[in-house]
Amino acid sequence: QVQLVESGGGLVQTGGSLRLSCAASGLTFTSYPMGWFRQAPGKEREFVAAISWGGTTNYADSVKDRFTISGDNAKNTVDLEMKNLKPEDTAVYYCAVDQTRRGGARTRQIDYKYWGQGTQVTVSS
Repeated sequence: QVQLVESGGGLVQTGGSLRLSCAASGLTFTSYPMGWFRQAPGKEREFVAAISWGGTTNYADSVKDRFTISGDNAKNTVDLEMKNLKPEDTAVYYCAVDQTRRGGARTRQIDYKYWGQGTQVTVSS
């Protein structure tokens, strides 16, 4: 059974940083692309960042140059380093596993099969 557990969320001031981590179990982590998505209050869930099985990354324009996604194969985790946070980054952040083994860093939610429960990130102004 695949399980994803996010951690690292919290409250931070504008301009601050946070590092989210997603621990995966029940799958061969290194073979599947991973992604981060977020859902702000009253809005639909949206793509944030993804990393392919080969290490290629992809980012939403709104977070490019501020967020960095990385994978640690030894720990079976994927992290999201977030810098220069803005109030509009406030959301519940979810990690997800792409359903395609050795796939690319895709942006569509429909391409992801397993999801974590989410971690809250709140950026105060």
